[in-house]
Amino acid sequence: MNQTYESLLNNVNTNSKPSELRITDLRVADIVDAPMHCTLVKIFTNQGLVGYGEVRDGASRNYILALKSRILGENPCNIDKIFRRIKQFGGMARQGGGVCGIELALWDLAGKAYGIPVYQLLGGKFRDKVRMYCDTDVEGKHTGIEMGNALKKRMEKGFTFLKMDLGIDLLYEEPGALSAPLGVVEELKESSAYNAIPRNLDEKSRAVRNHYYDVQNIAHPFTGVQVTEHGYDVLEQYVADVRSVIGYEIPLAIDHFGHIGVESCIRLAKRIEKYNIAWMEDLLPWQLTGQYVRLRNSTSVPICTGEDIYLKENFRPLLESGGVSIIHPDLLTSGGILETKKIGDMAQEYGVAMAVHMAETPVACLAAVHSVAATENFLALEFHSMDVPWWQDLVEGIEKPIVNNGYITVPDAPGLGIASLNDEVIREHIHPDYPEIWLPTEEWNGDYSHDRTWS
Repeated sequence: MNQTYESLLNNVNTNSKPSELRITDLRVADIVDAPMHCTLVKIFTNQGLVGYGEVRDGASRNYILALKSRILGENPCNIDKIFRRIKQFGGMARQGGGVCGIELALWDLAGKAYGIPVYQLLGGKFRDKVRMYCDTDVEGKHTGIEMGNALKKRMEKGFTFLKMDLGIDLLYEEPGALSAPLGVVEELKESSAYNAIPRNLDEKSRAVRNHYYDVQNIAHPFTGVQVTEHGYDVLEQYVADVRSVIGYEIPLAIDHFGHIGVESCIRLAKRIEKYNIAWMEDLLPWQLTGQYVRLRNSTSVPICTGEDIYLKENFRPLLESGGVSIIHPDLLTSGGILETKKIGDMAQEYGVAMAVHMAETPVACLAAVHSVAATENFLALEFHSMDVPWWQDLVEGIEKPIVNNGYITVPDAPGLGIASLNDEVIREHIHPDYPEIWLPTEEWNGDYSHDRTWS
């Protein structure tokens, strides 16, 4: 066989030399209705490998663009080193989006560079399939029977774990159901639509948006809103009607209660204990550790929070105090793939299970799949895009349907398992404020500040 060394190399993949891999560029594209506004991320390298990430729904794309200069020229396989450099620029809720978006893309690049799936880089997997819990919305004024029917359709598609909303918004039009300082309920009702106001505003519209933003940002203990006995009757009947349709065998979690204080939360929890609730989620702002302890100690319903918490250390007070039954991080807030695994491992030490919040595109979804596949105390991963027919079309190279009979099979392809993003689908659902995709971002290349946090 008279082949030269050079001709043999034609049949060998030499594109990836991990020790020489370097980040050369970062670009973004914004889409809407996936089911939320999401910013997709590409990180480019000197060897042609591209890593995919995502910024959490509703976060500014600038959160990640401002970090570009901190990662240019770095080897993306040094994930922990880069993460420790940039994590100071993240924060709670959407403010962590830039750091997390980069972290996801780094894992994707490292997996592709070494030719193995991300879960293997994390130490291997505990499961081959990831259970999805299906969040379900019913638009407009509706009944518990209608919600039950919507959930029943999820069960018919194979989902084995369900979630619905049960909030004081169901009581806004019900006479005698809520007690509050006069005008507060009306303001909360009107402010629920403020997010629909576009970004490019005139002075008057901006003032309206900011006013509603202020209303929504009054923390639960300070609104003075209470549910009356009649209101509890209505909410309990709603849950009873849902259970009458779906039965009691399937877990049913509940979210989006609204701006009510801990005493009202406790009374509501006691009312619905008999309906075998899987968890009550985000009843209070996560920072109120003492109130979470009161709440958890006052009901047999499991108490869950965490989607707005950034970094492992900020989950610790809730776990140490016994304030939660289930921890509920979102990879695009928590710090990313590895940080979420660390959160789950820490929660396991306290006997607490981990569910994972996810209302984003397949990029964040598959990142979560790898993270939870490698985490032992995982319970279920959220799926909020059942009614988005083009959702899985955003990515190529992954086995479809991505969600099949209520589960996602953990991909074995390198990195996250995504071969490419579908630019045609992205353009069809582009954010109106950002009509071009993957534009050059050189203006962020030289951004500099003295980033050291100690002297």
